[in-house]
Amino acid sequence: MPSPSYDAFDEKDLGAQVLLSQFKLKTSGDAVTVRQAVARYMKEHGASALNVTRFATAVSEIARNAIVHAGGGEFSIYVDPRAKRLSVVCWDKGPGIEDVALALTDGYTSGGGLGRGLGGAQRLAQKFEIRTAVGGGTSVLMSVNL
Repeated sequence: MPSPSYDAFDEKDLGAQVLLSQFKLKTSGDAVTVRQAVARYMKEHGASALNVTRFATAVSEIARNAIVHAGGGEFSIYVDPRAKRLSVVCWDKGPGIEDVALALTDGYTSGGGLGRGLGGAQRLAQKFEIRTAVGGGTSVLMSVNL
């Protein structure tokens, strides 16, 4: 995938975190695969069932958004074993988000959905950041303590 036209999240944003896995996002099946990989890793490292469900749901929403609104993207999973933190980065080369604050508002949708995915993902993650450029794609960083 070509480099985005905005300051996407990269190693400097992730500090000491180690890359665990990378995935291409093209189909809804890819979103399921990413969700399952995150849930499996969290369970293996002692996260509560509630935290697994919450973060896996956030992951699923963001991956699905990249597929539906941008035609696909890439998804990476990172871990910081010392800080016991799992982070994910999803990025795409879609149309970008014109008004991030509006997009995070429950009920707002640029498609045919309920308009709860992006804001819901923000609430379900312990850390949530978006970088975007209209016409240049979107990058989302989310983290959770294990």
